[in-house]
Amino acid sequence: MSKRKLAIARLWYEANSFSPLRTGLAAFQAREWVSGNAARAFYAGTATEIGGTLAIEPEHPDWEFHYLLCAAAPPGGLVEPAAFAIISQRLLSGLGEQEWDAVYLSLHGAMATVENPTPEFHLLRAVRELIGATPLAASFDLHAHLSAEMAALLDATSGYHTYPHIDMDDAAKRALALLIAKVEGRARPKIAVAKVPSIMPSFNMRTADGPMAELQQLAGMWRRQRGMLDVTIYGGFAYGDSPFAGPSVVAVAEKDQALAQRCANMLAAEFLKRKQQFYIRLPRPSDGLLQAIKTEGEGPAIVLDPADNPLSGGIGDTPALFQALLDSKPPAGSVFAFFWDPPLVEVCHQAGAGGSIEAKLGGRITQDFGPAVPIAAKILKLTDGKFRNEGPYEHNLAMDVGRTVLLEAGNVRVIVTESCQAPNDPAYFRLHGIEPRSVPLLCVKAKNHFRAAFADMARCLIDVDCPGPASAGLFHYKFRHAPQHIW
Repeated sequence: MSKRKLAIARLWYEANSFSPLRTGLAAFQAREWVSGNAARAFYAGTATEIGGTLAIEPEHPDWEFHYLLCAAAPPGGLVEPAAFAIISQRLLSGLGEQEWDAVYLSLHGAMATVENPTPEFHLLRAVRELIGATPLAASFDLHAHLSAEMAALLDATSGYHTYPHIDMDDAAKRALALLIAKVEGRARPKIAVAKVPSIMPSFNMRTADGPMAELQQLAGMWRRQRGMLDVTIYGGFAYGDSPFAGPSVVAVAEKDQALAQRCANMLAAEFLKRKQQFYIRLPRPSDGLLQAIKTEGEGPAIVLDPADNPLSGGIGDTPALFQALLDSKPPAGSVFAFFWDPPLVEVCHQAGAGGSIEAKLGGRITQDFGPAVPIAAKILKLTDGKFRNEGPYEHNLAMDVGRTVLLEAGNVRVIVTESCQAPNDPAYFRLHGIEPRSVPLLCVKAKNHFRAAFADMARCLIDVDCPGPASAGLFHYKFRHAPQHIW
């Protein structure tokens, strides 16, 4: 008896519609651009979606797992149309090479191109047209923009249940379990979607506490009900301008569309009841720094600038927190991570470790968020920017942030990189000879994912309100595609 064939592909990207930058093909090729045996080697042992498929492959000896193109780039600005065309065409070409018994896609759900605010919907529609009635599953990020139109194209689905996202691999396993069960005649999934008519920032969407923890608890109760196969609560991506924008609930029930819809509707109503809890006020940088410096205890005092968080489409270039840090008379050994400045990295690598430079940090891409900060600094360390994640977020994934430099300006050590990627893992700092547990004051362009590895070691962790592409105040942004009544 011949084995059933499962096609696996990935296109993962979160687009900030208000970023001044654009993302081309090179960003995908530099981050994740693998297929076949190269994909197996790249994702083996990682807490990612494709890592999850690899983990369960031995459990299904009657299936052949075929890894087509797996592409991902760090979140950023809108994707260039040519890049999306190349990626989607290669993915579709791979699917068209043979007949499949099932297809699984690892998607984000909040991708957008310069010309198309819903490219994943169009990709799913193209895949469905190509494969016909072949069962199709997809997994999505917790910040996806999902719609009934997208769900109608799927036979099975699941998404991340945690934020920080430490269950990426589990989301893939859940989606694949439903997909394989459907093909083998053991399940008849019915999918329902309910939208929450609002756009909500993700600052207070952590699933370990607050309103999202309450919603996840309610979702868990539904998942345990007879006839329910999966329930995923999606918060949406506040900086993604899409006609599908806003939170949603996707419920999957065994054979019972009405049950799935009832679950989705009730949880969406509970989400909307908690709407105001997702809007929070953050302190100014100077106030947050003062609070951090005064906090006693063990471990680093950490101050985060979520408005320039690369995983929310930040540009690694806004100067407000850095200027406030210099003005605060920080303790010796303080660390600032990071600035994205490839030309400065080149200058420092040419000068060599031990040299001195004068430079301007921030305001390189745009001065809309504040002027550049002049410094005189010593070059402490140069690196190739390569390491492997040690923390729970994307655990064990190989990372390459391009060449980097560690500068010292007075009491502050500053990391400058060749690519714009969030410093969310302790290995990022250890690459630079910095043990994060020993840093007195650590300032980082990051948000909630950072907490997965650092919350337990910090004596305090404070978000501050800085100007940037991903500000807590959504009044900064003008939406063009999102339904007007939700923003």
